[in-house]
Amino acid sequence: MSHILDEVLAANAEYVADFGDKSNLPLPPGRHFAILTCMDARLDPAKYAGLAEGDAHVIRNAGGRASDDAIRSLVISYKLLGTREWFVIHHTDCGMETFTDDIMRELLASSLKTATVDSSGWHDTGKGPGSNEANYIDWLTFSDNARSVIEDVERIRNHPLVPHDIPVYGYIYDVKTGKLVEVPEATRLGKVA
Repeated sequence: MSHILDEVLAANAEYVADFGDKSNLPLPPGRHFAILTCMDARLDPAKYAGLAEGDAHVIRNAGGRASDDAIRSLVISYKLLGTREWFVIHHTDCGMETFTDDIMRELLASSLKTATVDSSGWHDTGKGPGSNEANYIDWLTFSDNARSVIEDVERIRNHPLVPHDIPVYGYIYDVKTGKLVEVPEATRLGKVA
């Protein structure tokens, strides 16, 4: 077994020992809201949004983008589980701002090994084989953080499966301070019609 696997299983054993009455939590989130945010390990939505288990749905992907799959999760969240407010929360110093779709496609065409980055950009350090399958994926990279929040809120707001009575708020989490900073244009676009 790997060291990481051992740590995860040990932590789970401690968690189980204190599980208490969490088995009685209802399926719908108790505070009736959802957060779409980035998978970045520096973000802990439970801490920055004051969540306890059972409070809210947290949907995460690279960049916190409003991909088809993220919208699928949000639609399930409201349609079947009753969420009534949504947050799109991107963050400062996001890795999605450090490359483009073309860079990702070139790296994966060269090799499937982990790439490295330095002051001159991304470099593939592995040897092939790679794959051209990356050409068929929209990696949803961005160069303007606030603009990406606005685009994602607007995409969610205008999606035909999203009702107009769910407010969608747009924020950027500051990784240096922990503060949520509103993107006013995003929140304006996400307001209830």
